[in-house]
Amino acid sequence: MTTTPPEGEATPISGTTPNVSPASSTPSFDADERELLARLIREINREGGWRNAWRLLARADQRWPGFVPWHTDEPEDGGRDWSTWLILGGRGAGKTRAGAEWIRWVAGRRGADPVRVALVAEAYADAREVMIEGPSGVRSLGAADARPSYEPSRRRLIWPNGSIGYCFSAEDPDGLRGHQFDVAWADELCKWRYPEETWSNLQLALRLGERPRQTVTTTPRPMKLLKRIMASGGTVVSRATTHDNAANLAPAFLSEIAAAYEGTALGRQELLGEIVDDVAGALWTWDMIEAARIAATPGLAARMDRVVVAVDPPATAGPKADECGIVVAGVRSDDPAASREAVVLADWSAGGLSPRGWAERAVAALHEFDADRIVVEVNQGGDMAQAVIAQVDPAAPVRAVRATRGKRLRAEPVAALYEQARVRHAGAFPRLEDQMTSFVGDASSPGGRSPDRLDALVWALTDLMLAPSSAPTVRGL
Repeated sequence: MTTTPPEGEATPISGTTPNVSPASSTPSFDADERELLARLIREINREGGWRNAWRLLARADQRWPGFVPWHTDEPEDGGRDWSTWLILGGRGAGKTRAGAEWIRWVAGRRGADPVRVALVAEAYADAREVMIEGPSGVRSLGAADARPSYEPSRRRLIWPNGSIGYCFSAEDPDGLRGHQFDVAWADELCKWRYPEETWSNLQLALRLGERPRQTVTTTPRPMKLLKRIMASGGTVVSRATTHDNAANLAPAFLSEIAAAYEGTALGRQELLGEIVDDVAGALWTWDMIEAARIAATPGLAARMDRVVVAVDPPATAGPKADECGIVVAGVRSDDPAASREAVVLADWSAGGLSPRGWAERAVAALHEFDADRIVVEVNQGGDMAQAVIAQVDPAAPVRAVRATRGKRLRAEPVAALYEQARVRHAGAFPRLEDQMTSFVGDASSPGGRSPDRLDALVWALTDLMLAPSSAPTVRGL
């Protein structure tokens, strides 16, 4: 008869089932079995409990190169020469836990030499809320007396053994200058605002110790930087899907994402962790977007002839409402005889906003970029959209636009501008670019959401490059 252990207890280990005497229900162990059991108990106790016994729990795709299983005494690294451990995975696949466990192993395990660690996230808030304080972050793992303390004011982690970690944001690539590290963890690299600049500065900072190393945890996108990392001889790639981690995910989450994404190109990316180069029928390709990319240099907006903030308001409000698309773009012509060129400057889109909330955000973008006006679609709210902006800032210049054609028909002339190399992206806009490369028609984008970021982009570039009133002007200083 097979019994199921209570929740939280270990299941029997394959190959170590004890012998049971017919005369007694008490199991008897031979010497090898007793040693294996004792080692298992020591491992669990040493790590501060079953949840932290990563050398028992880690799946194959969550094990770094040279991973030491709990039941062996092999040396770390197994003599393998590598510099980057790249974990490509779908949402909820366990990437964060794997990255945090590697950092715990190299920086915080008992007996480890002190090292300097760089933790690089999409933004500082992500570093703290995901990589450090999150349910799978470094401060949630290991025995309590071996966990690092966190100093928010200095964005610094300090482990009991003397290791020190510093947090960085991909929104501030220059923040890495002047630092030096032994190891690094780069999280969600494909969502970074300035991926090339941040990655370059991180590589220059990895210069301590005999063998500087890093792990990269990300849901993939077909970006040039990611492909270069994968092609490097020092990179070891692990892959994981959302379904691989199903035992640790809510059933409702799994059923909802399956209904929304499975069978789609975006599902292959977001659930299976695959690099999906292009979607059949999409107006934009990744090559078009990569060809449009330029550096986001300081003062770029001020060098524009005209700047607009385009807003595509959601039809409803609340946590489950569609996002409000807010895109900032400008137009410039360095040579009066040359064709004008548009530059996408920022994506300030956000979800879960009330009408006043998105109006405040749009007005903030207007002032932040010294824009000439707000362009707002009024199909959903009519005069309400203009009225709510006026409540926030009565002096804000607003142009109302109304869609009279389908989304694809409106987007096609804008896509043609990209084909003509007349649009640039100042840095990366991962969520916007995902919508651009997955949109194929008038239906909602994969996941059941309207492509609001894309809609805002179309309104901005139409106003700047295609509308009758888009003739170049001279901006006042």
